[in-house]
Amino acid sequence: MKQIDVAVAIMLNTEQQVLTSWRQLHQHQGGLWEFPGGKREPDESMFDTLQREIHEELGVSVETAAPFVRIEHDYGDKQVSLDVWLVSHFTGEPQGKEGQALRWQTIDELEKGEFPAANAAIIEALQRASI
Repeated sequence: MKQIDVAVAIMLNTEQQVLTSWRQLHQHQGGLWEFPGGKREPDESMFDTLQREIHEELGVSVETAAPFVRIEHDYGDKQVSLDVWLVSHFTGEPQGKEGQALRWQTIDELEKGEFPAANAAIIEALQRASI
């Protein structure tokens, strides 16, 4: 089974809201909301992946981030390993550079059913952490 390593950003604004983005319908798990991020390239650290993907997807630069949680999930056709980071400082205003809609939500507003299955554990970790 294919293993995919993914860097995921939990981006917080000054109101302690989390940024989520809409997965395009043609994507795996399309039509759901997600935390921004993407696949690691060969010979790339997870922090480098985080910085590259967030810049490509949102047009912002990650300045400060800390590891938060690592989630393993089996979708049947692929196994994903999500390396989740809390991004506490970034420069620029997030924009959907790939045509995706964006929204800011409080942690309490995050609904597991609106996200890919692997993201449910991220939402639970955020709720437990009381960020």
